[in-house]
Amino acid sequence: MESELTWQEAKAKAQAMELEIADLIPEDKVTKIDQRETGVLFSCSEKKHTWDGSTTVTLKKGTEGEPILKAIEAHYRDGPFAIKSDLDIVGDYRVQLRSRDAAESYIIGIGEPGTIRIASGSACFTLPEGVDPGDDF
Repeated sequence: MESELTWQEAKAKAQAMELEIADLIPEDKVTKIDQRETGVLFSCSEKKHTWDGSTTVTLKKGTEGEPILKAIEAHYRDGPFAIKSDLDIVGDYRVQLRSRDAAESYIIGIGEPGTIRIASGSACFTLPEGVDPGDDF
């Protein structure tokens, strides 16, 4: 059973994991890493939400993204995540890491040309009374 997280803890954990994944990309293949400061909330259930954000890794010119994605997939193969890989709508390889015991998930794929996008969804949490899910998070 998962312990109750605050939205701040859920966000911090998801952002830390985004950066952990980005750090798996060899330094000599990266020009910059941009993590969004805010995200949005989506419903997990009637009373619970998940914080969703993203990090974009810009690759050095000429770097192929698919081998990097496959290396990230291999890194997590025997870890705490269930792993699914497929092709996105335009035929690019992508990997999803999903926790086995919470709604937490990460989708790593090719973003704009020359980038890898890491989209995150935190574990579910309950918002405190009076907090509007449409606020900035």
